[in-house]
This record gives sequence, structure tokens and C-alpha cells, in this order.
Amino acid sequence: MQSPSITSSYLDRYRRLTGSEGAAAPLPVTGAQRRFLLARRLDPAGRPALVPLFFAFPAGSVDVARLEAAAGHLAALHPALRVRPEVSRGVPVQRLGAPVGWVREVPVPPGATAAEVLPRALADWPADGPPLRFFLATGATEPTGGTEPTGDTEDVLALVLDHAVCDEQSLGGITDGLTRAYAEGLGPHDIPEARTTAGAAAYREAVELQLSAEERASAPAARAYWARRLSGLRPPPPPRDRPGADGTGSTRLRLPLPAGDGRAAAFPTALDACARAARTLYGAEHVPALGYPWGGRPAAAEPVLGCFLNTVAHPADAEGPEARTAAWWDDLDHADAPFDEVVHAVRGAGAPWSGRFDGLLTFEDLGRRPPLRLGGATGRETHLDDRPLQAPFAVSVSYGDDLLVRMAWRRSDVDDDRAEDAFAALVSVLATA
Repeated sequence: MQSPSITSSYLDRYRRLTGSEGAAAPLPVTGAQRRFLLARRLDPAGRPALVPLFFAFPAGSVDVARLEAAAGHLAALHPALRVRPEVSRGVPVQRLGAPVGWVREVPVPPGATAAEVLPRALADWPADGPPLRFFLATGATEPTGGTEPTGDTEDVLALVLDHAVCDEQSLGGITDGLTRAYAEGLGPHDIPEARTTAGAAAYREAVELQLSAEERASAPAARAYWARRLSGLRPPPPPRDRPGADGTGSTRLRLPLPAGDGRAAAFPTALDACARAARTLYGAEHVPALGYPWGGRPAAAEPVLGCFLNTVAHPADAEGPEARTAAWWDDLDHADAPFDEVVHAVRGAGAPWSGRFDGLLTFEDLGRRPPLRLGGATGRETHLDDRPLQAPFAVSVSYGDDLLVRMAWRRSDVDDDRAEDAFAALVSVLATA
């Protein structure tokens, strides 16, 4: 007899916990949120996975009070931006709180840059507080793609979300909504109560629809698919700390886009390039595990903000691009299976995989994200890579007017020279595809 899925067991425990509470009950969490909350509990410092965006504005152009009001307006409008995670009698849930606009100014000491102080501020993320926060530092900045401070003073704004409430679709809604609320001087009290109530109901329905989809995607056939698909993983041994090596290394490159619209082919090409980089980094005798976020709202759900994605596992084997693309399309047919369900199935089939990723790939289509405007200024997005990573190395590909390819690595795990070789292998695939 097949054991019940992890999602089914979770829903049974949630319903027993909240069955008599009605509309006042806390909300369940999606499979992706379940993973992020577990990772946070396992982190020695209790740190969440964060999604930061960094924008540079002319110095003095960001009105802190107006920004704080606009952030509170967004939290009142979107339930995901005012939830707090809880574990009640062993059951992870999310409870709606009051809308809060959270903005902190970060001082820049003499001789330092905004690009240096902001990642440190993120690393000290306070445990208590809303899932959407803003950090503002005024000082010299580093230009996108550069390595030396410009000497110019700018307002550098970090828009940061707890990953447990955020996916790529949410980012576009936040930059668009923040621009509007800031321009109109709106705050949390400018949302009618009826709209707040309807928004909370729509968010609850979307979460429940997502869990229903995950429960269906955890059927025995789906678990068997992932057990077969990942049976060839041969992960490298856990990285050993390298004495004296700390911090994050990073490199980046911009590549021109080919003629025509290459968006449809961009992600599988990036996945193939990331697999090549992983084999260069770890050696041909290993088949590392790559992870990438993928998702979308359930078909019948309102387009609410929140975490409606999954982290999909991919074997970085030596398959060519055509075979890899075909396998990836098959994976997408099974991508609703929650990550913890996939790990359980693979380990149950005897594969030596702990669920640890050896590398991560994030792909963003910048055409889906409106620019962030605060008053009369449009933020210039910049990228600060010196932040905690969830794997030994991570690749980010941004598809806009060109292809911005970034790779960051933990120096405690990865040698700089080997990482540079891996990045060269990655770029060679992208440049010739």
C-alpha cells in the first residue's frame, strides 16, 4: 500500500489543527513555503532566504517617510506582504498581521561604499518584522558590471523580500505597485476595508488551490518519475572549509541577444550552460544536482502576490543540449511535485542524494518587471553579489536588452580559479548557442 504524500499528511494535520477556527484560522503554507521555513529553522542563525533588488537613485531623491507609507500601502493591498510564519503544534502556518511599512537608513562610514554596507545590513536581517523591507544607503556606488567605486554619491535602495512570500511574478507587481503608491502619496489606510477582506480571501483561495495541485502532483506515478529522473545523481562530496577563504566571489558578463525573440530558448540554454559549469567545477566523475525555481499561479486562482513556485532539481549530466531540453520539458510536466516529496522519493529509491544542491540557476525576464520610479527618478538596477548563498555557487541570468550573466560562489567552498574556469565554460555555451 502506498504511503500518503507529504502534502496530504500536512493538509490532514493542518485541518485537525484549524478545523474549528473558521475564517479566523491561520493559512496553510505552500510546498515552496514549507521548504523555505524548514531551511530557516535549520539555519543556526534562523536566517531566511532573501530576494534583494538594488536600485540607485540620485542622491537625496528618496523620501523615506513617503516610501514607508507606500510600503505600508502595498502590505495592506497584498496579504502575502503582511503574513508571519508560525509553527503551531508542529504544523507550519502563516498568519495575517497588520500592514507595516519597514524602511531603515543604513549609514555609510567614511571610506566605505553603499555597495559594501547594504549586503552586511541584509546579513543582519532582524527575525521580527514584515516580509517586505527596504534598506537605504547614501554614498559612493559601484556601476553595474564595474569593480571600482564611481566616486559619485547616490541613494542606493535595497528592496528585499523573504523568499517565502516571493516569486518572479510578485517582483513585477511590487515595483509597479510601489511606483504608483509613492507617486500618489498613498499609505496603508487608503485601502477600503472591503478590498482588504476580498484580498485576504483571494490569497487564501490561491494557497489552497496551489496545495490541491501539489497534492495531485504527488501521486505515486509522479514520485516514481522523479525517482527515475534523479537516480543518476552522483553528488560531489560536501565541500570542505578552506582556511582563510571567506566571503563571496563573483563575476559577470553581458552578452548580446541574437536577432529575433529568443526568450523561449533562453532558459533551456542557460540550464545547459549551468550544467557545463557544474561539471567543470566538480569534475566529470560527478553528476551534481542543480536547482532552479519554476512556477505560476494555479489556473483558477486570482493573480495574487505570494510564493507560488517550486524548486526543481536537475541532474548536471553530460547530455547534449537537445536531449537536455527534451528532458526539461518532461520535467515541467511533473514540476508541481513539492521539493520535499521529490527528495523523499529519490532517497526511497536508493539514490545517494541528501537534497543538497550543488548549484542554483535563476532566470529572470526583465520584460515582465516594470521599472521602479520614486517621484521623478527611475531607479537604475544594480547588482551586489556579496550576500549569503544557498549553494556553493549560483548563476543568475537576466534577459532584457541584452543577456546579463552573473555567477557568485562561496569562497569557503570553491576555489576562485576553478570558479572562473566554470564561468568561462558557462559563457562559452551561451555565446555559441
